[in-house]
Amino acid sequence: MKRLKERYEDYTKALNRLKKALLEEPTDIVIDGTLQRYEFTFELAWKTIKDYLEYNGYSDNIASPRAIIKLAYQAKVINNGDTWINMMLDRNALSHLYDEEKSREIYENVKNIYLNELNELKEFLEKNI
Repeated sequence: MKRLKERYEDYTKALNRLKKALLEEPTDIVIDGTLQRYEFTFELAWKTIKDYLEYNGYSDNIASPRAIIKLAYQAKVINNGDTWINMMLDRNALSHLYDEEKSREIYENVKNIYLNELNELKEFLEKNI
């Protein structure tokens, strides 16, 4: 439980930093920094979900982020499995992204869709750990 709580605290801090970045005027440098914060926040999100699932007795087939997302959806930890898969795909794309247009599209997804999902996860975890 200690590991789960520590991971949750790290996730919460990262989410708050992402929210703060999203309040800034979206210049090129702010967008780039925000996307890096998103990458870090998403990594902590799926790892926190993994810790939560393991703590609650789920241990089969949860090695990859995709498997964790699917199991989290089945266990009702998250409500929008398809959106979380898209979040993962966009996070993965950022690692190899050199297309400014695509990065702006992902930024808009973070701002308008993904932040809500990350907030819902935080609320779920607040109530359940």
